[in-house]
Amino acid sequence: MRLPPHILVVNGIKVRRPVFVLGAPHSGADLVARALKRSPGFHVTMGRPCVAHVLYAFARKPSIARSSGAARVLRDALAESWQVLRDSCGTCPDTCREAGGVTGLGPCVATNTVTRFGDAGPDLLYSAPVLQRAFPDARFVQLIRDGRDVAADMLDDPACLAWFRPVMLAEGTEFPNDFLGLKRDEHGERWKDLPVAGKSALRWRSAVRLSASLRRDLPAEQLLTLRYEDLVLRPARSVAGLGEFLETRVSKVALYGRRVPEVGSWRTRLRPGDRALVEKVAKDELTRLGYLSS
Repeated sequence: MRLPPHILVVNGIKVRRPVFVLGAPHSGADLVARALKRSPGFHVTMGRPCVAHVLYAFARKPSIARSSGAARVLRDALAESWQVLRDSCGTCPDTCREAGGVTGLGPCVATNTVTRFGDAGPDLLYSAPVLQRAFPDARFVQLIRDGRDVAADMLDDPACLAWFRPVMLAEGTEFPNDFLGLKRDEHGERWKDLPVAGKSALRWRSAVRLSASLRRDLPAEQLLTLRYEDLVLRPARSVAGLGEFLETRVSKVALYGRRVPEVGSWRTRLRPGDRALVEKVAKDELTRLGYLSS
C-alpha cells in the first residue's frame, strides 16, 4: 500500500514546492539565494547550524544518507531552520543576514508574508538525493561554474581550506566519498599529499558530476541549471529564467552592484603549478559533461 505524502507545516504554513539552491563551493548559490530572499513570499535560509550538522554528518558517512530515516532527519532539520522566531536570525551566518537586509537580531521575514520556503546552505548539493526523498515536489536550482575560478576562490576561503586538512580523513570516513571527491579509501594517502589546489579541483569535479546526475534524473519542471558566468554577466536574463522556472517574480536588484570575483580571474590568482593542475581537471570535466565545447 502506498503511504500518504508527508505534510510539513512551519509556522502554520504548509511547505509546498520548496526551493533548494545547489552548487560546488563558490559557484554562485549565494547570489541566487540573495535574489530569492528579496523576492515576495520567499523565506530562504543559508547555512543554519541545525541543517549544516546534518549535511556534514551525511558527507562524512554517506551510508547514513542512504538510510531510511535520512529524509526525515533532514526534513526535521530544515523545518527547524525555517521557523520564524523572535531571535531566529541570531543563529544565521552573517552572509545570510546581510543577504536578507537584516540589521538586528529580529527575523528576516514576517510569517504573514511567507508562501514558499528554500535553502541555499553551503554544500547542500552533496545531500541532493536525500532532499529529493524528503521533498518530492521540490524545485532545484543548480549552479555550474568554471572549476578554475572555483579553485581560486576556495584557496582564499579558510572555511573551505579547513576541510583539506589530513585529519579530515578520520577513521570513520566512508568511501566512495563525494564530498572529498574520493572514490576509494586507498586514494586517501595520495589525497593527504596532494596540493590544496588539487583537493579543491577534486571537490569541484565531484560536485559537477553530481549536478550532471541530477540533470539526467530530474524532469525539467523540477531542475534548472544556471551558469555562474551568465548570472554575473547577464543577471537580468538569468533572473528572468529563474522566475519563469519558479513561476514567481524574482528580484534582480539584489544582483546588481555586488562585488563578485571577475569571471576568468583564475588566470592571475592561481600560481603556475596550481593553475596547470586545476586547469586540466576543470577543462576535461566540463568538456566531458557537455558544459563546454571541445
